[in-house]
Amino acid sequence: MADTLQFDLVSPERKLASVSATEVRIPGTDGDLTAMAGHTPTITTLRPGLLQVVHQGGTDDYVISGGFAEIGPDNVSVLAERALPRGEVTQEVYEGMVEEFAAAHRDAKAKFENEPGPVDDTAKLLADMVAIGTHIGLDPKQPNF
Repeated sequence: MADTLQFDLVSPERKLASVSATEVRIPGTDGDLTAMAGHTPTITTLRPGLLQVVHQGGTDDYVISGGFAEIGPDNVSVLAERALPRGEVTQEVYEGMVEEFAAAHRDAKAKFENEPGPVDDTAKLLADMVAIGTHIGLDPKQPNF
């Protein structure tokens, strides 16, 4: 078994990464996971979070807003709804991302007045996006949902 796996990250806008990695830390909707060479084949949906890729040159961080990951024994492919390298996530870009999730939450509250499921789902997505900012040192400016 090899010690590395092929990692590819794409979003609708562009291909962000294609590297040989030793591990990929993935923010899955059912919990975070780490994929390494020899991983059992898995497909998972992604929540907003920080995707980390460890390779020979160091660790690359990507802020993602959701999507899918297909994990195999020798590869990980991520199709992100939106993904940006950590270095491209400025305070202004981050605030825009948080506002998108806040707007989705407001819309769900208005549309599903007596149906907590969809409202709770959007609140969780918003909370995940706010947590990213805290994790990478940006101010979410969202003291109350």
